[in-house]
Amino acid sequence: MGGVSLMPPIKKNVRSDSKKGTLVSDPFSYLEKDHKKIGSLLNKLTAKALKKEKRGELFLELQDELTLHAEMEEKIMYPILERLSRTHTIVQEAFEEHHVVKHLLNELTLMPFDTEEWMAKLTVLKENIEHHVEEEESDMFKKARTALSASEKEALAVDMENFLMEWVGV
Repeated sequence: MGGVSLMPPIKKNVRSDSKKGTLVSDPFSYLEKDHKKIGSLLNKLTAKALKKEKRGELFLELQDELTLHAEMEEKIMYPILERLSRTHTIVQEAFEEHHVVKHLLNELTLMPFDTEEWMAKLTVLKENIEHHVEEEESDMFKKARTALSASEKEALAVDMENFLMEWVGV
């Protein structure tokens, strides 16, 4: 998928998804945890009393998290789900939603963090992400969990884990 390119994210440690020590034990649960982390960052960013310096720091963290999350979905999960009749249309929509988010992120990077316009655009970004997450978790993931076999879900988890390991340079 083409679109607005973002700065390369800062590669960070990737958290484990299970007690077994693997990064991704269930691909959908892993992404749902990621959604929660991104939601938490958005909530912190939209706090009115946040200082400009902290807002900039949190925004860069959000940008890194969103970039990793979107790349993994677009390169690993979406191509598999796009082939399924149950999830084809919603995956097409998800690609477009990612494009909008990337565009908004790019615009936000070019604006001062302490303006009303920046906060308004951040609110639009947050609303777009919340809508996207709702569709993924209530529709796409639900359908994918039933459409994919256990071995397909396991292979998806392995591919996601390999992607994460490559991302952090392991």
